[in-house]
Amino acid sequence: MVVTTEKEAPKQISIPMLFDEIINKDPIVVKGIITKMLNSSTNSSKLVLGIDPGQRIGVSVTYLENEIARAFFVSLDKLIHYLISILAELPAARKIVKIGNGDMKTANKILQMLNLQFCSKFEIEFVDESSTTLKIKNHNQRGKRDMLSAQFISQRSGIPKSILPLSITG
Repeated sequence: MVVTTEKEAPKQISIPMLFDEIINKDPIVVKGIITKMLNSSTNSSKLVLGIDPGQRIGVSVTYLENEIARAFFVSLDKLIHYLISILAELPAARKIVKIGNGDMKTANKILQMLNLQFCSKFEIEFVDESSTTLKIKNHNQRGKRDMLSAQFISQRSGIPKSILPLSITG
């Protein structure tokens, strides 16, 4: 776009090209980058991952006060890879992982694996997940109930605890 006035020479206004920057990123990360660009005036720089542990693990991702993704997993390895890609790629002053306390064995395994594989600081909160599971017709179609539970977990408060990566703490 060229802007001209009578007294000045034409000026080029450049529009930032994001294509090269985001072409190889996870679609959720791309959605987060776009959300950040659209909400540049937002003062809150917070990334919240709500997790409903169990046989099917529900996940809700909230970035800059907007839910940008829901997913569910049956594999802990795939879950951890997904969480790390989001935590590593989306910039935020506070990165909070909220895990429901319904299945503490799985919840502690998620925390342990995340702490071993993610080499940056984040906060963890174990959240009371009572009354987060809704009754849905046809039982749990495609993990819908688990993802909704994860969304409710991400909106609740627990006791925050800061986690430093093992690479720092030894």
